[in-house]
Amino acid sequence: MDSILKAFDRDVTTGQSLEIHDCGLVDYREMLQVQILLSKKRQKGDIPNTVLLVEHPAVITLGARQSRNILLVSRSELEQKHIDVVDIRRGGGTTVHNPGQLVIYPILNLQEWGLCIRDYIRKLEAVGADLLRPFGIDSQRKEDFPGLWIDDRKIASIGVRVSRFTTYHGMAINIHNDLTLFDYIVPCGLENVEITSVLKETGDHHALNEIKKLLIQLLESQFAQSK
Repeated sequence: MDSILKAFDRDVTTGQSLEIHDCGLVDYREMLQVQILLSKKRQKGDIPNTVLLVEHPAVITLGARQSRNILLVSRSELEQKHIDVVDIRRGGGTTVHNPGQLVIYPILNLQEWGLCIRDYIRKLEAVGADLLRPFGIDSQRKEDFPGLWIDDRKIASIGVRVSRFTTYHGMAINIHNDLTLFDYIVPCGLENVEITSVLKETGDHHALNEIKKLLIQLLESQFAQSK
């Protein structure tokens, strides 16, 4: 974890009252500890509002809503396939992270904007929709189903946690990751949901580094200006 925190000193883009760190490929459990540490620092005002951009090795995470945590294979089987399974306390149900998926972890003080969790989630969805639009993807939000959808196909998932007005966890957008891993779960506990990606929708393979440049601009436009 210390090595990741030191890397933050180098891989940072700074906007007004917002720091954005590109962390690269990082183990999920390690990044979870980083998020918890930084959220506590944010609560005390020791760091500014911060966003972490990450990819993870293959991992399945289980959310706080037990009814939405559905695995279709045993944990031992997943372990044999070198897929980690982590129980966490964010909103939502079961999801997958793996390389080629862009994960966004904002660590923000919602009180600065006077935002409730619902409004914050809408801001995340707006960032994701604006990010996908230049690639010819018109995604929509669905009432009561956080994330982004293309008709009945889900391309981005959102699961957040807020402690003392400070957010962590966030949004995962499928860019060119291996979607077969979603066959091992019921995504977010929703039956018959097809998971899609930018690659699957367009047939085009876009470099994550180029996508991150646009994402940074969108994050700054949404979150760099505090009230």
